[in-house]
Amino acid sequence: MATIRRLRGRWQAMVRRKGLQPRAKSFDSKADAEKWARSLEAELDRCGNLPDTRLAEKMTVRELLERYLKEITPSKRSASTETYRIRGMLSRSICFRTLALLTPGDVAGYRDERLTHVAPATVIRELNTLGHAIDIARKEWGVHLPQNPCRLIRRPSPPRGRNRRLQPGEEQRLLDAANSGRNPWIRPLIILALETAMRQGELLSLTWENVDLEKRIAHLPMTKNGEERDVPLSQRATEILRQLKGERTGERVIDTSKSAVEQAWAHLRARAGSVDLHFHDLRHEAVTRLLERGFNVIETATISGHKELRMLQRYAHIKAVDLVDRL
Repeated sequence: MATIRRLRGRWQAMVRRKGLQPRAKSFDSKADAEKWARSLEAELDRCGNLPDTRLAEKMTVRELLERYLKEITPSKRSASTETYRIRGMLSRSICFRTLALLTPGDVAGYRDERLTHVAPATVIRELNTLGHAIDIARKEWGVHLPQNPCRLIRRPSPPRGRNRRLQPGEEQRLLDAANSGRNPWIRPLIILALETAMRQGELLSLTWENVDLEKRIAHLPMTKNGEERDVPLSQRATEILRQLKGERTGERVIDTSKSAVEQAWAHLRARAGSVDLHFHDLRHEAVTRLLERGFNVIETATISGHKELRMLQRYAHIKAVDLVDRL
């Protein structure tokens, strides 16, 4: 049985078991002390050991995220975006909660409040970050929690993936607009995106030492999913790369910055009349064209680098009328 006693104006609960270090905690009311003692004894009966909940009772969500930002985030490829996300989360009211008092209701309230200000995709990423931070704390930092409250709530429904395709004549309008722009790298960037299905970041980081024009292969030593990939080059992609190599000015194939591309793209799509077109839509178009040309899903995934084949489902805009002749 636990010992409940009055000590220096507060109620102290102490739990003792033979062979284990005693645990004690003080409360303002006797009822709270008894509740804590019952909970601790129940946990002891269940697992045979006294869980050390002191760190969970002391660490706030803010302290958790700050430690996660310092120790875990820097090792990620998405460190810059996650740093920005966590710094924004540090100003939320949920950060004042200690981990021991954090409930699924608190996390659900955070979710609902954020949904009134930002898109569901943003809320999903924030919940994933908080959930992973709590998992790390439980598994590696000695924070005892019976469960992760982030795993016990509903996630917002993710947005439907974009299915924007190039309209008839739109590719030529984009190339014409690129020709009249100030950044000479935008035209080859558009062509390579459409011919290789590579992401913008992959194209901007591609170096000449990883391009074999004889074998018509571009090697990507590191991609978004953390794996290397070899991308076969079409005849059109090979021709534009040969042209760029003849004008070579540096180690990178596309020798411009992400910010310069973003600025140039905003002006270019306005000139081309494609104000709703995102640069990533070019990758979508390229993947869809591969499927339309008869590449199967495995072959297309090998080129595009998709790890989950279900991700390719939204690219396969196959119409029923196109299947009639095959039945």
